[in-house]
Amino acid sequence: MKGSMKFLLPLAIFLILVGFFAAGLKLDPREVPSPLINKPAPAFRLPQLGAADKTFSPEDMRGQVWLLNVWASWCSACREEHPLLMEMSRQNAVPLIGLDYKDTDADANGVLTQAGNPYKLVATDADGRVGIDYGVYGVPETYVIDKAGVIRYKQIGPITEEALRDKIMPLVKGLQ
Repeated sequence: MKGSMKFLLPLAIFLILVGFFAAGLKLDPREVPSPLINKPAPAFRLPQLGAADKTFSPEDMRGQVWLLNVWASWCSACREEHPLLMEMSRQNAVPLIGLDYKDTDADANGVLTQAGNPYKLVATDADGRVGIDYGVYGVPETYVIDKAGVIRYKQIGPITEEALRDKIMPLVKGLQ
């Protein structure tokens, strides 16, 4: 009996690990839960792109539901979502603030001049410290922030029409 127990314990551990692995494969990496959901958005004050004498802080948006879109000129996925951001801007349904992440002002201005500027304003996070505070995995990422300054949703990766229609805009409307 003792010999069979030595065989069953490693087998049981192996099967448990296989079960965890199989469950992990079914998870969507874009649905990584953020520890910031339902917590106040981290405070910052950064210069605005194209107006270095002006600054932006999330506190400036207090009393409004808004989106913070973290992007960069060097990000190809950001260019994928850009036409959708332009359409959102034309509809004027929710203020869209850009956070230019680890970028130069010249490169960011070049992209916005060429492709259009969907943002109400763009704050520049040249050293990436604000991105770290927000738990940015990579750009683009978008946060829905409520009237009290609390993060209610985080979109990892480009915003898609489905995410906008099924998750982001219903949440925004519910928060307004």
